[in-house]
Amino acid sequence: MKELKELRIALASDHAGYNLKQQVTAFLADQGAETHDFGCYNTESCDYPDFAHPLASAVENGEYDYGITICSTGNGICMTANKHQGIRAALCWDIPLARLARQHNNANVLGLPANFVSTELALEMVKTFFATDFEGGRHERRVQKIPC
Repeated sequence: MKELKELRIALASDHAGYNLKQQVTAFLADQGAETHDFGCYNTESCDYPDFAHPLASAVENGEYDYGITICSTGNGICMTANKHQGIRAALCWDIPLARLARQHNNANVLGLPANFVSTELALEMVKTFFATDFEGGRHERRVQKIPC
């Protein structure tokens, strides 16, 4: 797996995920990753699809290697990102899920539930997600069947 400093990572959140996104962005910057924030840009109420769709398009088109989406539960923003054929957004709330999302599903977007994980746990999931390679093998044929 590439080091964080070699990755281009897109981030998006809604208002509930804004503060966690700021922490994740700062961590990634400290590690030397190239990041782009697709919004939102404050804690005022907003609609996560307005930010998830541009992030998903950018990852799908290869402008960014991976994405991280964050909203209160992580569900809505992941559901939105997954509407894009080239996106495999995985909602994760613990380290084994983050690892398996990469190993078995070749996830290219990590979804975080801001209201249900600590900043420390979120950062550990980010580290795990990007440190884990896709296993391929039997998982490859399954991943190839995801797009409809």
